[in-house]
Amino acid sequence: MPGTFSQIYIQYVFAVKGRENMIKPAFQEELYKYISGIVDGKEQKSLAVNGMEDHIHVLVGLRPAIRISDLIRDIKNNSSNFINDRGFLKQKFSWQEGYGAFSYSESNFGNVIDYIKIQKKHHEKKTFRQEYLRFLKKFNIPFEDKYLFEFYD
Repeated sequence: MPGTFSQIYIQYVFAVKGRENMIKPAFQEELYKYISGIVDGKEQKSLAVNGMEDHIHVLVGLRPAIRISDLIRDIKNNSSNFINDRGFLKQKFSWQEGYGAFSYSESNFGNVIDYIKIQKKHHEKKTFRQEYLRFLKKFNIPFEDKYLFEFYD
């Protein structure tokens, strides 16, 4: 019986509700490992997870057995429950609605991993808004400002 063979690389970008700096250094690594575990638990490949205190990037090797929207829903739901259940913050944590999903070829995914790994250095020069708008323009994604993340630059 023939099988299905594919290699799809998707970078998810999503932000903290209210764009508050709530992903504190004290639990960032634990959160990133947890998110990686969510991806792996859904039988996908977690390739890179990193971010800033107000947003996260996740690069996934996606199998066609799961929809892009289903995986990000599970990542956001489970990770917000993880943060709240562990009591990392005094207030309730949640993610903003929406996300970015950007696809890459085999020849580019290594560069994307490197880019995700240096988020802190990258954001010394560019704001999250600048970064996100660059993604939308690079991938020729039409958008209206009113539907973007809440940006407080």
